[in-house]
Amino acid sequence: FLFSFEGSNSGASTGLVLGLAYTYYLKKTNPFTEIEEEEVEVKPQELTANILLISAVSGLFGAKIFHQLENWDTFMADPIGELLSGGGLTFYGGLICGAIAVIIYVKQYEIKMGVISDAMAAPLMLAYGIGRIGCHTSGDGDWGIANLQPKPTYLDFLPDWMWSYTYPNNVIRAGERMAECTDPLGIYCYELTNAVYPTAVYEALMGIVLFTVIWKLRNAFKTPGMLFGVYLVFNGLERFSIEKIRINNELYNGLTQAEMISTGLIALGIALFFGLKYKK
Repeated sequence: FLFSFEGSNSGASTGLVLGLAYTYYLKKTNPFTEIEEEEVEVKPQELTANILLISAVSGLFGAKIFHQLENWDTFMADPIGELLSGGGLTFYGGLICGAIAVIIYVKQYEIKMGVISDAMAAPLMLAYGIGRIGCHTSGDGDWGIANLQPKPTYLDFLPDWMWSYTYPNNVIRAGERMAECTDPLGIYCYELTNAVYPTAVYEALMGIVLFTVIWKLRNAFKTPGMLFGVYLVFNGLERFSIEKIRINNELYNGLTQAEMISTGLIALGIALFFGLKYKK
């Protein structure tokens, strides 16, 4: 069984015992030297790769969990399928869980959170805008309510798809099957019956514009953390303003999860900005 690719419990047990015995032998014949502790200064930029990895993993986890909480009935109908599906991600879940994970990580290096958060402000806004472009081009369900109104004449300079769009070949296969489908696999052949507001496009534009503003303000504040307060306010205002024409489940008193979180972010951003500004 030692050379079998099928494996067995006895083989695993034998391997474990042999491994432990060999480790004990090495320790006895070549004892470990005493570990010497040495203080090493770690600069914030040296943690960039780790922060990106931690925020990405925890962000995906949070985005998935928040989506399930927002769509609880769908989750309960097929818990395993929903958790393992590639879709169903909520930005605020990723933002909150990613931020918590990064805070826990950088605290062990005694790096000021104000410095880290300010460094993340502009990239977060830009990433949000770019991400929404992906939402639109893939047709992942991040769209608005039905828009059956004709495009106003003062918006004639805009292409029709920026006013209303049916999302042909969308990845979640929403709507009706198309008579003529260009997908060679014949999988993504669905199109919405009624055109909707392409809210992902609007959010992408707002995200890029707000990124530009935050980038211009990056050296405007001397106190670390104030720029991140501005980001929180901008993020909350952007999301709250789009929710009225965006598809989302109402959770409490006519408010969606995103509206409640965005309101909290606006309040937190204002408190953070002025709290740091007038801090003695």
